[in-house]
Amino acid sequence: MADQIVVGFDDSDGARRALDRAVELASRAGYAITVVFCFEPPAVRAGGAVDQRDVIESFGRELLEGARSRVTAAGVDFAGELVDGRPAEGLIAAADEHDAAIIVVGHHGEGPLRGALLGATANKLLHLAGRPVLVVPAPED
Repeated sequence: MADQIVVGFDDSDGARRALDRAVELASRAGYAITVVFCFEPPAVRAGGAVDQRDVIESFGRELLEGARSRVTAAGVDFAGELVDGRPAEGLIAAADEHDAAIIVVGHHGEGPLRGALLGATANKLLHLAGRPVLVVPAPED
């Protein structure tokens, strides 16, 4: 039974709003939330990639701790994951692993043309995910 909601989180306005919406849904349905921070590994250049990777992972862990506070304050079970990879693919993999009922992501205020040209995460998820995707607009959208 899919009793998980997977949320893509990068601490942007859209991601924070998406997390809040996911918490509302999880509270009503009795679901748990898995918050996922995806990052692409930096290009390898003269040893600097290891340092960059450590900084990105540390940043991701901090973001997940902030998300944990928001989720658990509402009485919802929380899990956090750092995923090494592109956001859309990482979120789909996490959702598949947890058999999530839905993937929730924020929209960052891109117009439809820009999103299509740049391959926005939300746009990719809508086309590639084999499960429902909720795209929550950022406050300024």
